[in-house]
Amino acid sequence: MGNLSRARRVTAALGFIGLLFAVLGIIMIVMVPSIIKQQVLKNVRIDPNSLSFNMWKEIPVPFYLSVYFFNIVNPEEIIQGQKPQVQERGPYVYREFRHKSNITFNNNDTVSFLEYRSYQFQPDKSGGQESDYIVMPNILVLSASMMMENRPGFLKLMMTFVFSTLGQRAFMNRTVGEIMWGYDDPLIHLINQYFPNLLPFKGKFGLFAELNNSDSGLFTVFTGVKDFSRIHLVDKWNGVSKVNFWHSDQCNMINGTSGQMWAPFMTPESSLEFYSPEACRSMKLVYKEQGVFGGIPTFRFVAPNTLFANGSVYPPNEGFCPCRESGIQNVSTCRFNAPLFLSHPHFYNADPVLAEAVTGLHPNPKEHSLFLDIHPVTGIPMNCSVKLQLSLFLKSVKGIGQTGNIQPVVLPLMWFEESGAMEGETLETFYTQLVLMPKVLNYAQYVLLALGCVLLLIPIIYQIRSQEKCYLFWISFKKGSKDKEAVQAYSEFLMTSAPKGTVLQEARL
Repeated sequence: MGNLSRARRVTAALGFIGLLFAVLGIIMIVMVPSIIKQQVLKNVRIDPNSLSFNMWKEIPVPFYLSVYFFNIVNPEEIIQGQKPQVQERGPYVYREFRHKSNITFNNNDTVSFLEYRSYQFQPDKSGGQESDYIVMPNILVLSASMMMENRPGFLKLMMTFVFSTLGQRAFMNRTVGEIMWGYDDPLIHLINQYFPNLLPFKGKFGLFAELNNSDSGLFTVFTGVKDFSRIHLVDKWNGVSKVNFWHSDQCNMINGTSGQMWAPFMTPESSLEFYSPEACRSMKLVYKEQGVFGGIPTFRFVAPNTLFANGSVYPPNEGFCPCRESGIQNVSTCRFNAPLFLSHPHFYNADPVLAEAVTGLHPNPKEHSLFLDIHPVTGIPMNCSVKLQLSLFLKSVKGIGQTGNIQPVVLPLMWFEESGAMEGETLETFYTQLVLMPKVLNYAQYVLLALGCVLLLIPIIYQIRSQEKCYLFWISFKKGSKDKEAVQAYSEFLMTSAPKGTVLQEARL
């Protein structure tokens, strides 16, 4: 009797535990997605108490700037009117350091900051030294010549004389370090002396001189603390909500983020939009495919074919004109009116006539397309490679002898890649907190529900078995009682004396 009572207590306990497990599993199935969403919303906003704040403030991902130059093989022949021939040199790789300062939280749910950048040459990752010499167009001479194209002839003759006096030619031979970070040029000193406001720089001239040890402008972005729908979106840049470089309101709009983080919970219908101070415009990338980086699911976003399309191919880009062939964007209005163009490297995804006009260009999507791999749940980049090319339009300008018989051509100067990938401890922490733990919780809720259902079956099965035993015992007891009554009746019959006159017969087989 004691064993039976103990078995009943154990069975009841298991059933109660199963009920708890099942209820807990159901609660987790209903609540866990909401809890995870709330935690993501809490920790991706720009708030000193959020987990991603330090990542936003001091980007832990190592960024590299890789620069490739187009060395001019035949400069004298170009002046005589022949087709340009270039040879790609590089990469010249620099470690890029970024940090935010002057972080100020405003009353309208925004934060303002300056992001400073500095670069350090990496000889072990480079395909050459900063002391390498590169032959390339003299941007100052050729740009000034283009600006003088429609001016009176005597001004052109005067400029030709000035160029000759200062030893300026259409092409120059400079080191990588000089082209990147600046060189002293007597022409710059002369221009600044007589036209002090013509150039935006006063010292050395270099393609990246303005970027090193400088900031990218004052960004003001929404924190998402009060209004999550606008998280990371740019409110203003340098105090303005739109720029004035272009010829339409749409092209002048400052859209998207500052290019570091985006809103979470992305879908394949989402797009990545950001404002680039270097390009003086907003850019939009589109979804391409799903992938995995370091065990973390990602969405890959790439540049659409219309990013640098001209106005005739893509009417919304008409505001960036005057345009030339499709696939290159005129950035002269934000680059001291120099005839500079922005595009993909080697004129990838542009009108084929651009690459055909220069010998030595070989555009292909694997090497020259850009991409960003984003963790869709948080909107944080895992891996990125942004590749852009800077080119100069040059041609002969009648009256300026230095330009000779140069045929009109958009000549590539260089292209660069800014790349970064999450790695090391940062990647492990990200994977543990944002991938592994949600996955464990997801499995745990179904395991609890299944285990709870199994434990709930134990008392049910026990109850059914108990009822079967009782029934069998009752049937067995009832059948045994009838047999005993029959035997007893037969025995009594034999023991009773036979009536007189009755003949007993012997039983025979």
